Amino acid sequence: MGQMNNQENSDAYTVVIFRGSTAKPLRFSFPRKFVRKLLIVGCLFVLADFLVISHYVIRTGEVWELAAFRTEAMSAREQTAAFSAAIDDLKKRIVAMKEVNQRLRVMLGIEVPKTGDMVNGRGGEEMPLPDDGTMTNRSGDKEREMAPSGSKQGADANREQGSSAHIESSQDDYQAIASVKEGLEWLSKEATTQEKILNELAQAAEQRSSRWAATPSIWPVKGWVTSGFGPRISPFTEKPAWHDGLDIGAAPNAPVQAPAQGRVTATGFDPKLGNIVRLDHGFGIETLYGHLAKALVKEGQRVNRGDVVGLVGSSGLSTGPHLHYMVKVHGQALDPNKFILE
Repeated sequence: MGQMNNQENSDAYTVVIFRGSTAKPLRFSFPRKFVRKLLIVGCLFVLADFLVISHYVIRTGEVWELAAFRTEAMSAREQTAAFSAAIDDLKKRIVAMKEVNQRLRVMLGIEVPKTGDMVNGRGGEEMPLPDDGTMTNRSGDKEREMAPSGSKQGADANREQGSSAHIESSQDDYQAIASVKEGLEWLSKEATTQEKILNELAQAAEQRSSRWAATPSIWPVKGWVTSGFGPRISPFTEKPAWHDGLDIGAAPNAPVQAPAQGRVTATGFDPKLGNIVRLDHGFGIETLYGHLAKALVKEGQRVNRGDVVGLVGSSGLSTGPHLHYMVKVHGQALDPNKFILE
């Protein structure tokens, strides 16, 4: 019997609890196999808890990272929408500028290129409007109705719905980015075109401004017309003759003004016209002032509209104080009245 007890004790673990010096101790015996199984189960539980905690930590990190990505995506979408709105606004401004440019080209006499409707020009590829998710929700509802709650089919449907929504969201983002990129390319192209047109307009305006500044437009002297341009009876021969300018009667020594900016090309005395001043205004336009009492400018001098070039006199073949005013365009004498706007 003693050997059997020793054998049983060797196959078990005994726990003795002493309750005092007089009380009988408590003994608990556990078979070794049971303890081993218990330890194995405990280790498995610990390992399972560790795996669950690790998975939870990983998933929590992924959730935080996903939340950060969503925040960045929302910010990027807002910025993309703002860029798109700004591009649309710039497109409207460029279209308005194109209309103004076209009007200026017409006003300045520049030929309008027939390359399409410049006023109603539009650009950019048409993109479908972003889906509001109505069709997706209906599809998801239908699948949820067909699948039992908590079933594998319902879970798969939810995952498919989430994946579809993610794909559609990504497609919308790509479309928005593509739209912004195309809008920027359109703006760059149109800005280059409009810059070229503006340079042409600036050159044309400068040329028109120079042409206007060089075109005679005021009376060279205050007085009255004693003999007009064209055929007349000569005061010297009393025979029909051609008069190539205007005779403007004025008081002696009245100031004679340049009717436009130009350069003095000649001063001196002519047997018929007396003391003369000739101005070259550019663009083939010349003016001549005869019968002067005195020239107040020198050859090569630059003058502006309103500058005094001489004084009214009666030099040369003249019946009295007056100014002989002549305008030539490309060497042909024209009626000076056509160039007087006052």
